[in-house]
Amino acid sequence: MKNLTITAVLAAVLAAGAAPVMAQDAGLKAAVKADYDANLGALFDHFHRNPELSGMEVQTAARMAQELRALGYEVTTGVGGTGVVAVLKNGAGPTVMIRADMDGLPLLENSGLANASTARQVDSDGTEKPVMHACGHDVHITALVGTARQMAARKANWSGTLVLIAQPAEERIFGARAMINDGLYTRFPKPDYALAFHVSADTPTGKIEAPLGITSSSSDSVDITVHGVGTHGASPHLGVDPVLVASQIVVSLQSLRSRETNPLDGAVVTVGAIHGGIKHNIISDRVDMQLTVRADSPEVRTQLLDGIDRIAKNTALALGVPEDKLPTVTRSALENTPPTINDAAAAARVRAAFVAGLGEDVLIDKPRGGMGAEDFAYFVTPESGVKGVYFSVGGTPADQVDGAPGHHSPLFRITPEPAVTLGVEGSVLAAEALMPKA
Repeated sequence: MKNLTITAVLAAVLAAGAAPVMAQDAGLKAAVKADYDANLGALFDHFHRNPELSGMEVQTAARMAQELRALGYEVTTGVGGTGVVAVLKNGAGPTVMIRADMDGLPLLENSGLANASTARQVDSDGTEKPVMHACGHDVHITALVGTARQMAARKANWSGTLVLIAQPAEERIFGARAMINDGLYTRFPKPDYALAFHVSADTPTGKIEAPLGITSSSSDSVDITVHGVGTHGASPHLGVDPVLVASQIVVSLQSLRSRETNPLDGAVVTVGAIHGGIKHNIISDRVDMQLTVRADSPEVRTQLLDGIDRIAKNTALALGVPEDKLPTVTRSALENTPPTINDAAAAARVRAAFVAGLGEDVLIDKPRGGMGAEDFAYFVTPESGVKGVYFSVGGTPADQVDGAPGHHSPLFRITPEPAVTLGVEGSVLAAEALMPKA
């Protein structure tokens, strides 16, 4: 898809009743660059060297709280576990929330960078693991501090209430829900709009993606336990082989995508792990399977989850599993999230602000590269009434994009200065567009 022209973007904004900034903001760019040189560059280096695992971001949260308090924000810690909430009031107007996720991943960094992480941490399962920022969350939280500084300095440009949050446990997609359940929208000003960005290793530096619709798929972790009747491998007729049953289930599950879902709808059912048996000549009585399920709409999500339950149980019945030993299908209560879908009118206003403040060439529109998930969706559910805009900023120089390691890789690396500075600029312009000076 070609980039939208400035005329088309501005027309969409005017149709939504918004008035964008009409000149590129050279002052913002210079201020952010100066802040990076004086503060943000060192802060990014600190966060990159000191990642923490999901739900255990104690030191990261403490540093975020320290930085935001120093800028005059009213800061609350311990929201939804390690979450941080900072509030800055600036007269009457809308409330805008900007979120940054702060957890790392259990990977040993092999990026070759001078500041590569050597951190290790005991995870919630009691196992010590290496930790690295393999998804750019260090960029996000660094940019949140930069955004906080610019919004405090530019209070003459906006009116309303700004809420900044450092969110735990995005990688395990339970941190946003934990903050909501801990009163994020009742203890603090409830936002009219919510913003977030993600640095993207497969997007050139200096470019921003801001879709008018879906940005991330739903995600559900599903466990299937297949039961059988154990026996000698030489006498299979005396038992019921759960390995065979599980194998048939794996194959049949693909019919959910190929034969039951509209070909134009996004849907994925992946069996990521399957474990069963202990010996060559023993037919076991159990196989455990782990699945990830992705969809681009609530309707398809429900269809897939219902279909998994139906296929697992009826395949087992067809292969002779006794009714009292049918598979158990369990959806994780912790690791699940709806799809993230931008509010079209709000996204159009934000796109126009990017074009007006950074130039028409800043926008890039390209097909999604997969069905990644993002728990920002919990902040902007239809039931909440909060209008969300989730965008991406480039993290890799254009001439290096084709060979860039993917997210969640031990080789992951981005170019921090252009990613952080554009993240700050984009966040500031988006927030100001959604709460213009009264």
